[in-house]
Amino acid sequence: MAYYSTYHCAIPCYLCYTRIMIVIEPYKRKPVTDQRVEIVERKGTGHPDYLCDSMMEAISIALSREYMKKFGAILHHNIDKGLLAAGRVEMLFGGGRMLAPMELTIGDRATFEAGRTKVPVAEITIAAAKAWLRENMRFVDPEKHLRYRVVLSQGSEELTDIFARSGKVLGANDTSAAVGYYPLSPTEKAVLSLERHLNSKAFKSRYPETGEDIKVMGLRTGRDLELTVAMPLVSRFVWNEKNYFERKNAIQKVMERYVSRFEQFRRVNVHFNTLDEQGRGLKGVYLSLLGTSAEDADSGQVGRGNRVNGLISLNRPMGTEAAAGKNPVSHVGKIYNVLTHRLAKKLFENVEGAREVYVLMLSRIGTPINEPQVATAQILLEKGRRVSDIARKAEDIIGRELASINKFCVELSQGKYPVC
Repeated sequence: MAYYSTYHCAIPCYLCYTRIMIVIEPYKRKPVTDQRVEIVERKGTGHPDYLCDSMMEAISIALSREYMKKFGAILHHNIDKGLLAAGRVEMLFGGGRMLAPMELTIGDRATFEAGRTKVPVAEITIAAAKAWLRENMRFVDPEKHLRYRVVLSQGSEELTDIFARSGKVLGANDTSAAVGYYPLSPTEKAVLSLERHLNSKAFKSRYPETGEDIKVMGLRTGRDLELTVAMPLVSRFVWNEKNYFERKNAIQKVMERYVSRFEQFRRVNVHFNTLDEQGRGLKGVYLSLLGTSAEDADSGQVGRGNRVNGLISLNRPMGTEAAAGKNPVSHVGKIYNVLTHRLAKKLFENVEGAREVYVLMLSRIGTPINEPQVATAQILLEKGRRVSDIARKAEDIIGRELASINKFCVELSQGKYPVC
């Protein structure tokens, strides 16, 4: 049975003058861990889609910082239309060369001027993208290996005006829905952990021949986990085909030792660069000049990568909004995407007997972002527990988080919460 409430906050704040529909209801499906088949994907640091998401988000953070510095407020911008077009390389054992650079197209909207004060949007945009690449991609030279095409325009008057309207909380700039969940399943944890380990500074220091473009696909069937890993070896460290397979076999063993710590599974198998075929030379190995397939083989686009919790989990509900690059103070496609996951975690940690928590939120354009049309928590409880026993506490947690949404948005603008 669902528990419905029109929430009236007890905290002396702006929210006290609003009324929000909050629904607390039981989750009716099997928990993910009890489902026979589970599929989880993670696109790592150097994947073209991850590159796109990360650079667009870095640009939003940089613009937010500049707007705050100049105007004391974050002005309208949405840097969520990005495309990384693949370049072209000549690959050789022991090296290679770039024949045509990658091209990053940075699009959508930004505020270029307020009053008589101008903002160097294009310069900030390119500088932020280059800084992210320098920090995260060892072999990509942001000056030589990429071209930058900034196609940002001034926002529409109606959407831009949201930022000029009076009120302590900005209105939503879209009618949009989001969903978050917690906790992660053992499969999700394993997939995320393996990619993070392979792209860690410690691993790259020990195995510099491994590229950053890592994709991990996990398939759990019952208690058995199959992990398929794609990770190029960087050509400057590989002298010939024999050396490639020697290095590949050594890295395979390292991965197998690492995944042996995942004790929740009966068996874990790692499949590494399965397209490889000995005897075919350069055509039978996965080499990269710069550590990313965007150099030659694959383009990237905002929104095609991980969800805001870093995973693509096919057994979970997923929204279609791309969070990366959207402004952090009025675009609910970003705010609610991150907030629903945060709320699900808080509910799981504070509601006694919760096994899984799913949170759904829906905005209405123009309505303050702390007043969603509905905020729903679907909670899978341990046997013998009832929703009516925990509904009031769950409702209060949601209400308090909405009451402090301005603080959350500030933290979001500073990059405190990752979005890919």
